[in-house]
Amino acid sequence: MNWRRLWAIVVKELRQMGRDRVTLAMIIGIPVMQLVLFGYAINLNLRGLDAAIVDESGTRASRELVMDMLATGVIEPVARADTPRELVDMLRRGEISVGVAIPRDFERRRIEGRELVQVMVDGSDTVVQSAAVQLAQMPVAAPTAGAAAAPGRVAPIGVVAFYNPERRSAVNIVPGLIGVILTMTMVLFTGVAIVRERERGNMELLIATPISRAELMIGKVLPYAVIGLVQTSVVLLLGVLLFKVPVLGSVLDVYVASILLILANLTLGLLISTRARSQFQAMQMTFFVFLPSILLSGFMFPFAGMPRPVQWLAEVLPLTHFLRLIRGVMLRGASLWELWPDVLALLGFTAVMMTLAIHRFRKRLD
Repeated sequence: MNWRRLWAIVVKELRQMGRDRVTLAMIIGIPVMQLVLFGYAINLNLRGLDAAIVDESGTRASRELVMDMLATGVIEPVARADTPRELVDMLRRGEISVGVAIPRDFERRRIEGRELVQVMVDGSDTVVQSAAVQLAQMPVAAPTAGAAAAPGRVAPIGVVAFYNPERRSAVNIVPGLIGVILTMTMVLFTGVAIVRERERGNMELLIATPISRAELMIGKVLPYAVIGLVQTSVVLLLGVLLFKVPVLGSVLDVYVASILLILANLTLGLLISTRARSQFQAMQMTFFVFLPSILLSGFMFPFAGMPRPVQWLAEVLPLTHFLRLIRGVMLRGASLWELWPDVLALLGFTAVMMTLAIHRFRKRLD
């Protein structure tokens, strides 16, 4: 062992890493990203769940009960509704996670000790469902007047979980896995596409052909889009057969939502490919996309528990919008027309990424 030659190799590797900006960014960026995401953004104690409240009683006691619910911080009103049926429709469209319905005979129920309030929960997210159950544990004192009343008596609050009453984790996880798998594979496939052509010496041949830059980019995307649909079919079929995951909405809507995510991820991968200098570098850059997508999209950790700035960042990620679409269609029976904001978000992301990729590729040719 020649220590002088060994030291020379060590110095050479350190200098090479210093010249590789992507590797240097990963050395510093990965610990910082994990620290920020795990320490600041991820919060398992859910607060501020999007909610709507229907108070058909309108009495002083019902208003006090609503104020007590809001004081817990578990729910936060974001929409208005006039009937319990409207609450159910809002849950299906994903506009709210919790609906609170106070009946007209609220005072009579207080005296008789019957169920006072019905809390409707979007059970497609088991974490949200568990957090909303806290409302049922609120002590609500019944009136001291009346034959059936007794001082200190606790009146019940009922919780009804829609879409996943059994609270099975697979019902929530399997639809999300479609998005996770598509994000991981689609970005990686096209992330190395342009770089691979350059490393194999095919780029000069492509430049010499009459094919346009847009045709080259779109031609790179379409074959992988078919692969993405095959992956979607495999996960969907296994989810239904092995885990008994329901598909309450249209199967066509499931595939349309999947192709929207596929195209968004493929165009993002193309943009990465135009900036990377090697396939290894492209894989490194893909990791920077994949990690935030898993942690911030709402797949692993509850979206509602994240700070507001982190939620704004998560809105940029395609997986965030896909999870809303796929869970809305598969688990709540919603249509894509009812979930149009997330459809537009994915279409807009795809258009922007494709435009940037074409523009970047042209600059590299000049």
